[in-house]
Amino acid sequence: MIARSRQLALVLTAVLAAGAACQARDHRPPEPGRPAPSATAHRGFTLVASGDVLPHTSVIERARFDAGGTGHDFRPMLSGIRSVVAPADLALCHMETVYGADGDYSGYPLFTSPPEIAAGLAATGYDGCSTASNHTLDDGADGIRRTLDALDEAGLRHAGSARTEQEAATPTMLRAGGARVAHLAYTFDTNGLPLPQDRPWAVNLIDERRIVADARAAREAGADVVVVSLHWGTEWQDEPDDLQLTLARSLTASATRGRPDIDLILGTHAHVPQAYEKVNGTWVVYGMGDQIAGEMTGPEGVTDPRGNQSTLGRFTFAPPARPGGRWEVTRAEFVPQLYDVDAGRVIDLNEALAGGAELHSVRDRIRDVVLGRGAAKDGLVMAGGTRKGDG
Repeated sequence: MIARSRQLALVLTAVLAAGAACQARDHRPPEPGRPAPSATAHRGFTLVASGDVLPHTSVIERARFDAGGTGHDFRPMLSGIRSVVAPADLALCHMETVYGADGDYSGYPLFTSPPEIAAGLAATGYDGCSTASNHTLDDGADGIRRTLDALDEAGLRHAGSARTEQEAATPTMLRAGGARVAHLAYTFDTNGLPLPQDRPWAVNLIDERRIVADARAAREAGADVVVVSLHWGTEWQDEPDDLQLTLARSLTASATRGRPDIDLILGTHAHVPQAYEKVNGTWVVYGMGDQIAGEMTGPEGVTDPRGNQSTLGRFTFAPPARPGGRWEVTRAEFVPQLYDVDAGRVIDLNEALAGGAELHSVRDRIRDVVLGRGAAKDGLVMAGGTRKGDG
């Protein structure tokens, strides 16, 4: 793991300064004589998505330190990647844990996180989060309620868990450019914790037929683009496992009247970055890795720095050439990231290359994994920094 150093401190200072500059730019008023862009204009959009937010005890303590010892402030922790997240038309995170209350917070194995993390995610520029994971039932129905209440209060949409049966049955719809985007989310398991008998709909479990049915229902409800988040895969395995590969093939092959039912798949859970791949013409991110997590112990019982490496995917969608056609991804990118456990900061590795050979090697390892299934031939590129959607 990267140690504290003067060099890293200088890198972080530069990254945080860039984030602050971006924040200032994001809130400039329209130029005189130029109208603000219409929310209903038929135009393309950019979507960014990132991996697991998994606050171990050390992460919670860092947020308390950043808040000055009272409450928790996650904004400094995430500020280094705001320059990528905030300019997107739609930004999605994965909130792996549920929230506690009254200072009763914990890390592994049963996570209850400070609700202030929702405000930190919103301040970074996220618009919504998937909430279906193997930790969704760590504090039962109360944990789900507190989590979704806090996300609502922060202005963040959510998909994958629910407080009511009606909420569970209603697809999450978000506006991005000229498109309505449905966000659906599912998990492979809840660590053996049973669904509440009176709330079998509390968290969405992976079931191929249900996912396809939900995607079609979202399309019928008016979704132009359907994005599916899947908490799946084998922990600590760089390569996608057989279940991921099989499910990705079948889900991306599903179509209605010649139009794919699902337009993008975003994977989480494995703790390590995994490959991106275009399957049946649809982009699949098998695993983005942990965007935020404490120092991680791998399967060999020793610290594994891969548990603090991740990617952020960025996809540019263009409107269909004809009514009723598919919104096509015209550009696919990934941004390599690192959570520095000593500094308590998420780092955009492309913005921090002055950090020396060690950061270069981390970035290059992530790149090799992400491109490991041939995504470069389909146009996936490594990128960093700020880029607005197509107008």
